[in-house]
Amino acid sequence: MILPERPTPPTVSDERTSLESWLDFHRATLALKCAGLDEAQLREASAPPSPMSLMGLVRHMAEVERSWFRRCLAREEAGPLYYTDAEPDRDMEVTEADCWEEAYATWQAEIAAAREAARGRSLDDRGFAPHRNKEFDLRWIYIHMIEEYARHNGHADLIRERIDGATGA
Repeated sequence: MILPERPTPPTVSDERTSLESWLDFHRATLALKCAGLDEAQLREASAPPSPMSLMGLVRHMAEVERSWFRRCLAREEAGPLYYTDAEPDRDMEVTEADCWEEAYATWQAEIAAAREAARGRSLDDRGFAPHRNKEFDLRWIYIHMIEEYARHNGHADLIRERIDGATGA
């Protein structure tokens, strides 16, 4: 895994730059929380019975990126990556068969697709989320994604500290 350089969001900028910078900051934070661990550590559950792991968080965020940017904003027919109706939490529930390289590459591909979906759109452009049966503008999607990453980065902090004592980043 190539470690991303975590961008420092500007302290003075326009709204779009601020939103995109903070989202990129949180994306990079999750990658840094996973850096330097082996497959077993990346699969390690936080605190059983919870199945939450760092690999599960990355898979979950791939699903979230896909849902909000591709399905909602771009209105693509993009099915789920990991979960099914029968296994709605399969993104978080990793097994020995699940591979970090695949999870990370999928997440990065979804981030690239999210950037492409947002490119050229205004913050007022709207998408439609069928699972909520309502419209959302790009501004709301960015803010929601920042919130989603921030919450899960808190989980990642605790999981990483439990695994090897690493804190910070």
